[in-house]
Amino acid sequence: EIFFLIFLCSSFTEEKLGQAEKTELDAHLENLLARADCTKNWTEKIYRQTEILLQPNPSARIEEFFYEKLDKKIPSRITNGELLGQYMQDAANDFGAATPYGSTLMKVGEYQRKLGETEREFMQTSAISFLTPLRNFLEGDWRTISRERRLLENRRLDLDVCKARLKKAKVAEAKASAMPDFQETRPRNYVLSASASAAEHELRVAQTEFDRQAEVTRLLLEGISSTHVNHLRCLHEFVEAQATYYAQCHRLMQELQRELARFPNTFTVTPSISAGPSGVAQSAMPAAPHSKAMEADGLKIEEVQAPAAGTRKAKVLYDYDAADATELSLMADELITVYTVPGMDPDWLIGERGNQKGKVPVTYLELLS
Repeated sequence: EIFFLIFLCSSFTEEKLGQAEKTELDAHLENLLARADCTKNWTEKIYRQTEILLQPNPSARIEEFFYEKLDKKIPSRITNGELLGQYMQDAANDFGAATPYGSTLMKVGEYQRKLGETEREFMQTSAISFLTPLRNFLEGDWRTISRERRLLENRRLDLDVCKARLKKAKVAEAKASAMPDFQETRPRNYVLSASASAAEHELRVAQTEFDRQAEVTRLLLEGISSTHVNHLRCLHEFVEAQATYYAQCHRLMQELQRELARFPNTFTVTPSISAGPSGVAQSAMPAAPHSKAMEADGLKIEEVQAPAAGTRKAKVLYDYDAADATELSLMADELITVYTVPGMDPDWLIGERGNQKGKVPVTYLELLS
């Protein structure tokens, strides 16, 4: 076997130096090989980067890798969101859950834990539906293709050796015919003829083995198209998992905003509608003032009329769901007209959008000049 490997290496070196004829693969097979290499390279990059997206911690990725190689179940790991939520709730218990800060910490911590649980579900779903098929291709199909490609290369080198051997035998036979030795003509010509016949037989066998291996490799490479179809389906499932995850996060944050809007605030909010240097209504957080503060105004929305002067345009920063019929629901990034009326709570404005009118919280708006 060692001699055979040395012989193949010698043949490969002769090809590179131009001393031996190299059997070229057909154009279709060359295109399939190039496509397979491209698929492997990009699949590997996408797989690695998706791993980083789902688990940014390199130590955790290494730990999961060893668990997979040892064929052991990966232990459940708490997410950063869950850990943050736990810290917030522990802090709330120390500060006092009945205080404004403590009760808010408790509620925010609860939703942070929910966000963390949602993230873990997304990571598990994506690993099963997207990462696993990519890894199966790299560790399964691609290894089979690589093995058959190496075997094809060996068959090609065998074929090249046989071609070179036949060529040498033909040249020797031709020289013997051109310069006969009258004393040994018949035995020498017989030996040379037998050598050429043996070389032709070896060439036919090598050609058959090469053609057979080329066909096997071609069939495997054409299976890359099926791999693309499978990965396309997995990609759709990954996008669906992402969409579900972000939709759940958005829903949870909207719920949290509504919950916080019901909490009594003890911090000071801007007492007027004047904008700061950036044109943004001055507020530290997008939480609407407590609805009970509005009831004391005694304002009836249907009786409110826009002043002749003093209306302004405002851009909505966050979605807002009206708490009652006196308020106006808002959608982020829309433009509305706002103004204030005498006796109105300074934390609120009257907003108008077409024929709709209602109270809107200043903290949700960016006042435009």
